[in-house]
Amino acid sequence: MNIFEGITEFVAVAEAQGFSAAARRLGVSTAHVSRRVSALEASLGVQLLARTTRQVRLTDIGQSYYRRCLELVHGLEEANELVSDEKVSLSGTLRISAAGQFTSRYVAPALAEFALLHPNLSIDLDFSARLVNFVEEGIDLAIRYGRMKDSGLIARKLVDRKIVAAASPAYLEKHGVPQHPAELRQHSCLVTNNDLWLFDTPEGPLDVRVRGQWRSNEADALTHACVAGLGIAYMPRISYRDTLKNGTLVPVLEPYWTQGIGTWLLYANRRHMPPRVRLAVQFLVNRFQGWTE
Repeated sequence: MNIFEGITEFVAVAEAQGFSAAARRLGVSTAHVSRRVSALEASLGVQLLARTTRQVRLTDIGQSYYRRCLELVHGLEEANELVSDEKVSLSGTLRISAAGQFTSRYVAPALAEFALLHPNLSIDLDFSARLVNFVEEGIDLAIRYGRMKDSGLIARKLVDRKIVAAASPAYLEKHGVPQHPAELRQHSCLVTNNDLWLFDTPEGPLDVRVRGQWRSNEADALTHACVAGLGIAYMPRISYRDTLKNGTLVPVLEPYWTQGIGTWLLYANRRHMPPRVRLAVQFLVNRFQGWTE
């Protein structure tokens, strides 16, 4: 048996805590993963994984072996993508979980440019705002917007984006124009993923909990509701499309708009990052340096 045979599959099973999840991550069949891990255990003469119908867990010796193998596998991933002449030839699949209009309108074209630079690299770009499991789903990189929570992931800011509050002239004529963010508590507000809106005031940052009769995680749907007069929206400028330019919607509370909401690149915290992830992150950071909305 080759000294490295089965190690990649074993590490994948340990991280995904299951053979099926590991197979999806590696792009092979579950039976293939099972055979390789079983052969590795037979070669070593030890049981690395305790299998039940409900779960797969590492044995004590399996835990020790996994820690030793982890850096080896990550190092091999990096070595396999290095070629002569000090050039990096990327291969495999870069799996990205993305969300939002900014990503579809600006980041996706940039990733297409990155793909052209690396013809042997496949890019799988999945648009969904849901929480993803990096290990089980084999996600390399996520692109998210908003304030980041502590998730154990590395969060690198791509851009800062100004948030714009706006409403239709008909809504403002009927309900009045708010003069301070605190007044939003008496207004109908159109909520996206977050009903806690952040504003900048002379006294410092101010969080305002809002509510209203319309909630949607899709910007176009929320813009249509705003145009219809259902309430006040608070979104990045590009989400409004042309409605601010043509006067269909009117800006409100402009002195208090926050400038500190970012779009982020999220990736797993590990010592040896695969070059396809490292170079994609660096490409995007360079591409959007100095970007303004």
